[in-house]
Amino acid sequence: MQNFGKVAVLMGGFSSEREISLDSGAAIVEALRSKGVDAHPFDPKETPLGELKTQGFQTAFNILHGTYGEDGAVQGALELLGIPYTGSGVAASAIGMDKYRCKLIWQALGLPVPEFAVLREDSDFEAVEQSLGLPMFVKPAAEGSSVGVVKVKESGRLKAVYEELKHLQGEIIAERFIGGGEYSCPVLGGKGLPSIRIIPATEFYDYEAKYNRDDTVYQCPSDLNDNDEALIRELAVRAADAVGAQGCSRVDFLKDEAGKLYILEINTLPGMTGHSLVPKSAAQTGVGFADLCVEILKTAHVG
Repeated sequence: MQNFGKVAVLMGGFSSEREISLDSGAAIVEALRSKGVDAHPFDPKETPLGELKTQGFQTAFNILHGTYGEDGAVQGALELLGIPYTGSGVAASAIGMDKYRCKLIWQALGLPVPEFAVLREDSDFEAVEQSLGLPMFVKPAAEGSSVGVVKVKESGRLKAVYEELKHLQGEIIAERFIGGGEYSCPVLGGKGLPSIRIIPATEFYDYEAKYNRDDTVYQCPSDLNDNDEALIRELAVRAADAVGAQGCSRVDFLKDEAGKLYILEINTLPGMTGHSLVPKSAAQTGVGFADLCVEILKTAHVG
């Protein structure tokens, strides 16, 4: 096996997703060690990043979710330190974290995205409700793990929801409701992996359903027919390529009642916990969790 040297698993960090990152990181450290990799946990909240050099680390497996972890900040620091790291580079990480700008790029390339509007203080909220219809989803453009996602069902409530969310990261987006099913498709090394249908017991796939509940149903392989499975993998790869994603990413989709697939968002640093989707998908191709971690580590790069 490739010699990665001393590997820092970057975990924890400063964002609202710190606890999920710690869970992912612990699983990855254990998995890499089981494959003979000299892996160690490294939490930038506890130890300055500059210590990576001092402590002799040669490679970084980045599993820092959210702000400073997957938005290009830590990627830039690792570039300066000259330490190869997993995941996307500076620009792709920054774009991938910004749901609004991802949508603009995908739209420009003719990829299918749900109809949306950006909300501002002077928005005509009533007109947005009329245009997109109810129910609709409202979300901050630069938070992850469904932080701040609200389903608006009552007429006249949109402005109040905007006021609740406007302190969060990025533009606040209102998005047309698409109710035919939620799907996700990982991309590893430029190839689409088997898609997953997500059936939450909650009203939608929120933070609670993602991390704290055991009644969310994950169908993998999903219920898509062969043609749609090929299409979702193609769209996932095109969506990832459009933002310049590298290594392992995951593209989330919605399907409407007529069966059309829409690209919802990309996660350039998907989670690796027991609930996470990428390991479930990789398992369908015969790749276990520990081997998956090694495959991701092989994609480490600088620049």
